[in-house]
Parts: sequence; structure tokens; C-alpha cells
Amino acid sequence: MSGKLALSFIILIFNNLTTFGQSFKEAQKKYPRVRDAYESKESTVKALLKAHQITAPYQLFWRAFKDEGLFELWAKGASQTKFTLVKTYKICEASGVLGPKRKLNDLQVPEGFYHVNHFNPNSNFLLSFGINYPNASDRVLSNKKSPGGNIYIHGSCVTLGCIPLTDDCIQEIYVMAVEAKNSGQTQIPVHIFPFKMTSEHCKRFYEEYKANPNLVSFWKNIEKGYSLFEENKIPPKFTVNQKGQYVW
Repeated sequence: MSGKLALSFIILIFNNLTTFGQSFKEAQKKYPRVRDAYESKESTVKALLKAHQITAPYQLFWRAFKDEGLFELWAKGASQTKFTLVKTYKICEASGVLGPKRKLNDLQVPEGFYHVNHFNPNSNFLLSFGINYPNASDRVLSNKKSPGGNIYIHGSCVTLGCIPLTDDCIQEIYVMAVEAKNSGQTQIPVHIFPFKMTSEHCKRFYEEYKANPNLVSFWKNIEKGYSLFEENKIPPKFTVNQKGQYVW
């Protein structure tokens, strides 16, 4: 087993299994930064969820918009069928330009449909969440030899292609995410868009970027996923075809 595969295997075990009857939350709270986050933010989180009538066990869904620099946290309570927007956070730094990530060191933030695949309670940026870039679409459309990776949502306002939030914000989100995973949510969806894909914005940006038809075609593909969530307030299910396109 290569070193990279071994590390991935260890992360998978850490994030998805319990040992000796230990819950995910208990395992996470062994880390000082997670305990600090709970001490600082647990009461705030409870009040925030209560204000939106979100009851445990709850599920989370996240959306990010690059042009607007916004990160949305949505939640759905035990008795609810649709997600509710709980809070919008400001992305505090950015790198790259509009458009998906396609290769290592391009400084781009990915665009598309992802999920959290790693909780990092001892991050270089306080606390962080890894996402599954490159996903099935990226593996078709990105550089085959060096697509890049290690994309995180994290604290500290620095970035080289990640989504940074302030330390205060990442503590709040981390507590909610630990609670959701501990209660049974196996994956937290993370949808990343170049901009809020309203008809007005799409018309504007499709015209502005018409000299890049491949990019516009990609955006039109992910626009469908945006629209389906806007209509139903449920993250849409999808597959990826041989061309790397999302199929809804």
C-alpha cells in the first residue's frame, strides 16, 4: 500500500468508524480545539437551530458562491422534509477566478457537487473539513496526471484554492457538523457555484464568458443542480456520465 493510500485508509477509519464503543463526537472532543469550539459555540448553535425550529437529529447541507463570497448553511430537522437556510457566512479570502478547478496549483476553488470526506480537528487552519475533490466529474474533465486535491473548508483567512472562513465561524460550523455526523448523517453535501445561478445572473455571466464555450457549457450543466435545489429545497441526486457531465 502506498503512503498516500495508507493515509486515506487511516482517515476513512477515523472518520467513519467508532472504536471500543466510542462515538464520533467523543472521539472529536478529545482534541483541544474541538473542546474549545464546544465551549465557545455550543450554546450559540443550540439557540440558532431553535430559532429555525431545527430539532435533533438534524442534517446539514452547505452551498458556497464564489463571486458573492458567501457560504450558506442549511439544515433539516428530524420531522422536516425540506432544508431551511440557517445562516450565511462570509468567505473571508479568495484565490483564482471564476471557473472550476482543473489542475494542481491553479489556485482555483472547485465548482460542482461534493461532500465532506474528512473532519480535521488539528488543522493548520484551526479546524477544517476536506471535500471529495476530485469527484467523478473532475476526474474526467481535469488534468489526468495532476488534478490537484486537498481542498478544505477551514478557519484562518488565507487560501490557495480552499474556502476560508473566520475562526469564529469555523468553530460554529464544526460543532454543528460534529453533532450531525454523530447523529447519523453519513455525508454532508457541499455544492460550490461560481455565482448565484439566478436567471438574471446566468444571462449576465454567460454573455460575459461567451468566448469560452466550454466554461459556459459546464456552468449550464451545474445550473440545473442549483435550480433543482431552489425548487425543492432538497439536495438533488445525480450521476456523472462519460463526458463528465452531471446527470440529474
